Amino acid sequence: MAKIVVQNLTKIYGDEPRKALELLRDGYSKEEILTRTGQTVAVGGISFEVKEGETFILMGLSGSGKSTVIRCINRLLEPTTGSICVDGKRVEEMDKRELRAFRGQKIGMVFQQFALFPHRTVLDNVAFGLETKGVPKGERYERSEEILVRVGLAGWKAKRPDELSGGMKQRVGLARALAVDPDILLMDEPFSALDPLIRNEMQEELLSLQQRIKKTIIFVTHDLGEGLKLGDRMAIMRDGRIDQTGTGKEIFSHPANDYVAKFVQKVDVTRMLTAEEIMIQPGEILNLLEGPQLAIRKMELCDTDYIFVIGRDRKLKGIVWVKDALKLAEKGEKGIQGILKQADTVHPTTSIEDIYLRMGRTGRSLAVVDGGGNFMGAVTARSILSLLAEGRKGP
Repeated sequence: MAKIVVQNLTKIYGDEPRKALELLRDGYSKEEILTRTGQTVAVGGISFEVKEGETFILMGLSGSGKSTVIRCINRLLEPTTGSICVDGKRVEEMDKRELRAFRGQKIGMVFQQFALFPHRTVLDNVAFGLETKGVPKGERYERSEEILVRVGLAGWKAKRPDELSGGMKQRVGLARALAVDPDILLMDEPFSALDPLIRNEMQEELLSLQQRIKKTIIFVTHDLGEGLKLGDRMAIMRDGRIDQTGTGKEIFSHPANDYVAKFVQKVDVTRMLTAEEIMIQPGEILNLLEGPQLAIRKMELCDTDYIFVIGRDRKLKGIVWVKDALKLAEKGEKGIQGILKQADTVHPTTSIEDIYLRMGRTGRSLAVVDGGGNFMGAVTARSILSLLAEGRKGP
């Protein structure tokens, strides 16, 4: 279901937008229109939809129009033409009272610049939106403290902004937007001014938070890696227009034109592929009812020191290590239940980037298991090395 529907949105700066609109409809470029009319086309007739609960990325270089789009959505800028519907209501037709309620209740905004009140405490900054809505002091503080816990700043509520790091300030900005419990978050390059390490932490924080709160998010960025990491879908913008809309994988696999192909050519393939797409089928698998002798023989055939164990229902039961099987065989034991260990697992949709982190910590192969516990395959160091050796590989 579409939460936000943008249709033929145009924003032109200048005193004679009609001339620019005519040329725009005739297919003239942004540069040609500027030369002929002196009018600047910031957004040139774009359309897209954002589903409820998804993170939609507006991606593009500086001057592509992405920030203008979200400022039109909440009418910080007035669109020249087009319509913006949120939950079926036309934003461009709202009067002042409706617009005030829309901004105060439906939408939260997080900017690149923190825009915090320097003489207010962290708690008072977070509570500001609730204060403007007339929420009683006790209630707004209680709500704001709950949000500060969510963003990891519970112990900083009495501090002032100048006592915080850049990452902390951005957390306060995010908390302030969340405090009014909006349906929609508009985020305009919120992490671009942060150091790389802090930026990565904030991205992880947003991903974790989004899993819990399921807001509809429009996130503006010029960083393709950030967009791929955070977004469910994205729109690639250029000169006020959208060149392509789709999932990161769709855009990477089937770029719409040469510009998009060039834009994504340096994408790290590990950001695009999942466990299901690089997993292998082990040469041998042990059945839960088979004994240690057979486990040893199967491991010898595969030249490994472990083997995954499944039940008759194909559900993963665990893993057996060769050293444990050898000890059990020496004792003459017939069953393997006593040496069955818990296996390290990943979901089929787990990204290769996340798998790197998991394998780096344990050094072990990972079993790929679906939501029902069914064993699907394994990700091994060899399978990942094979992927890297192939270089760029379409999903």
